[in-house]
Amino acid sequence: MNTDPIADYLTRVRNAIKANHRVVEIPASNLKKEITKVLFDKGYIANFKFEENGPQGTIKVALKYHPITKVPAIRSIQRVSKPGLRKYAGMATMPRVLNGLGIAIVSTSKGVMTDKVARQQNIGGEVLCYVY
Repeated sequence: MNTDPIADYLTRVRNAIKANHRVVEIPASNLKKEITKVLFDKGYIANFKFEENGPQGTIKVALKYHPITKVPAIRSIQRVSKPGLRKYAGMATMPRVLNGLGIAIVSTSKGVMTDKVARQQNIGGEVLCYVY
């Protein structure tokens, strides 16, 4: 059993990128599905598919690479809020990743969204991870 399923999700994506894999399979949960949708909307992954097999299901994530240089779209993906030390940010203290070039994925009362959307909606929440 994983004590931190979000860290496991991010580690699987990070390891697949380092190994130049095209697709990575991840055990599904509702929070992981929302994080996957945010990554897809922001263009960090090529595609995704939710498969309902077994009690939990899986998420198949197609990773995105530059067609010529083969550089991955995700340069870095880091966990911020951990089970031992949760990181929360209000609207005023919402972090900016690489001065706005990256995204911070935030879990709010209105769902999982990026830091920019949370700032626009004037809400704060738990900062899950940084992606750039």
